[in-house]
Amino acid sequence: MQNSDAMALTAALLAAAGGLTQRIHEGVVARGFEGMRPAHGFAFARLAPDGATVTDLAVHLGTTKQAASQLVDELVRKGYVERRPHPADARARLVVLTEAGWACARAAEEAAAEAVGAWADVLGEDGARALADGLLRVAPSGPVRPVW
Repeated sequence: MQNSDAMALTAALLAAAGGLTQRIHEGVVARGFEGMRPAHGFAFARLAPDGATVTDLAVHLGTTKQAASQLVDELVRKGYVERRPHPADARARLVVLTEAGWACARAAEEAAAEAVGAWADVLGEDGARALADGLLRVAPSGPVRPVW
């Protein structure tokens, strides 16, 4: 692959990822979850299904513990998460999604399905499946986090 082709592919992938994040965010807001930011969705991905400590969340998001704690404080105020005693560590608190948090996560899943469905409309089912297969082979494993 020529450098110019690699740069074009890079730009397309970054644009697609940014567009997908934006469409999911817009879909969440359209479903009544006001005041949400895309960073909240990245946090929800780590908190579901069993919760996480603030330290775990900071590692997942690639932020400081203080930044993750501020994000958790914001989500607590909005009613999307709550802090509970950690079942295995008396010194730690576990951050878990509330019913409202789970409803927001479901709204994000629905919005993601709509966004990816639009890709299938353009690429066709076989093209969308080939795109998914290829990306799953080359995408790094580990947390999906925002680019800060």
